[in-house]
Amino acid sequence: MLPAERVQKATGLRLFWYTIWARAYPRIIGSTREKSWLFFETVLPLMGTASYVFVYRAIGAPEAYTGFVVLGGAMTAFWLNVLWAMASQLYWDKDGGNLELYVVSPGPLMAILLGMAVGGVLMTATRAVIILVVCSLLFNVSYQIASLPLLILIFVTTMAALYGMGMMFASVFLAAGREAWHISNLLQEPIYLASGFYFPVKAMGFWIATFASVIPLTLGLDAMRQLIFAGDPTLGFLSVEAELLILLVLSVVFIYGAIKMLAKLEEIGRREGRLIERRR
Repeated sequence: MLPAERVQKATGLRLFWYTIWARAYPRIIGSTREKSWLFFETVLPLMGTASYVFVYRAIGAPEAYTGFVVLGGAMTAFWLNVLWAMASQLYWDKDGGNLELYVVSPGPLMAILLGMAVGGVLMTATRAVIILVVCSLLFNVSYQIASLPLLILIFVTTMAALYGMGMMFASVFLAAGREAWHISNLLQEPIYLASGFYFPVKAMGFWIATFASVIPLTLGLDAMRQLIFAGDPTLGFLSVEAELLILLVLSVVFIYGAIKMLAKLEEIGRREGRLIERRR
């Protein structure tokens, strides 16, 4: 009888890395298996984007505003993903019984959250690109990119800050219990207004735009618009460099906050024994 082969177990950084990709896999691969999701997540948002385009054209707004709306409509996919597939996910996993598997597995919860974020970005990027390309062709949007490397850096930093906020909200929503659904609904539409998805955030005034800047998409959208539509830089709220610096700070703050809140949640769960309890 041959001796049983020893199974090599992943530990440390290797375990952390494997956990990230194990949690990201269902979102990357699974999103292509349900074709109806692609329709509802791309075609339906096109209608809302098109309505704003027609409003701007009816009132004779500058042509750049059409591009603002198209870019904002594409970025709504990321905000919806953060709300419903990041912030609310741990609560849904708890309700469905998956959170118990996360807790007893050797993989760190923080790696699971990062995997959700990585998978969410890649899954949502396909939807956002489809919306951007289709709307650009339909409405004949022209782009004048000032700096492609800086644009990519702004986008990556915005995603880091945005999904860092989503990871932080995941712990908050899990602690909130059944109120998570209502919180997600509460944050969906107002953020469209506060972040300037369909208009320059500068139009709301300095102080409102300043308070709205705590949401990463506010500054991220503003900076990307300044770089993509370089013909009219006066529509920007702050300079691109200043907005990039603030986004870097927000990335650090939100990711650090996510780590601390998750640690606090685990501490409360060990003390009270109610982390995976499904009474709430």
